[in-house]
Amino acid sequence: MSDELGRVRQMWHLLEPLHAVLYYAPEAFEEAAGLGHAVDERWPSYFAWRAAPLGAVGADRVTATFYSFSPAMTGKYVPDGWSVAGPEAVLAARTRAVDRAYRVLFGDRVHGPEFAEAAVLARRAALAADVTGRPLAEANAALPWPDAPHLALWQAATVLREHRGDGHLAALVEAGLDPVESLVSFAAVGAARPEVFTSRGWSGAEWAAGRQRLAGRGLLEVDGTATEAGRALRAQVERRTDELASRPWEVLGTEERERLVELLGPPWVEVLGSGLLPSETTLGIGKV
Repeated sequence: MSDELGRVRQMWHLLEPLHAVLYYAPEAFEEAAGLGHAVDERWPSYFAWRAAPLGAVGADRVTATFYSFSPAMTGKYVPDGWSVAGPEAVLAARTRAVDRAYRVLFGDRVHGPEFAEAAVLARRAALAADVTGRPLAEANAALPWPDAPHLALWQAATVLREHRGDGHLAALVEAGLDPVESLVSFAAVGAARPEVFTSRGWSGAEWAAGRQRLAGRGLLEVDGTATEAGRALRAQVERRTDELASRPWEVLGTEERERLVELLGPPWVEVLGSGLLPSETTLGIGKV
């Protein structure tokens, strides 16, 4: 990996936890419960929070844009969730959830100069993202920008992570990996244990069929681990994802990017140290 693409991936590693607080913070579940969502599991609020910028879309649209979830799982939560609370109400509650969660995590520092400076730099990168053909990035980029620096930082992180995610989907399609194959192949290179990927709702039979298709292409060993060709294909997918995610960062100079890394370091450490986020996820952060 080139130094430039390494820096692109580094920015993702730093920003992703700041975005993902929304899906795990107690304050977010409280806001979801206030909307009327069940909170005994995280999926009703997850699909609502993440899909709301798209509007009151149907299950097919969410399945296509989220990609890795089984249609059966998507259909369980969408579009019925919009009868609980419409997208506008969800977006307002989403902002409240992030505001409350960040204030608990970071205290008065949300009003400090470091958050303000980080928000300015991250927003510049987010505004430079070409969201053409990237539905989740485009939908989030079209939302009004909050005035509060910590909320603007979260929105910038969200636009940039969805921009990267949309590009990742394109890289998977280029590699000929369908949704379940994308997860099977990722587990095969050690991104996470196969059990972690059961959260995406694929049945045992669907997972086994995906493994069989990949084995037929010479990408998996009989034990389910990746062959050399399988590792090469996943490395190509991750490299292509970095390439497609690189454009927004070109707007910042080297010193500005280094400064943003410095500014994001402390909140990144605090989010990871808070215990809110699972230690192992389907994203493979730190392992790819």
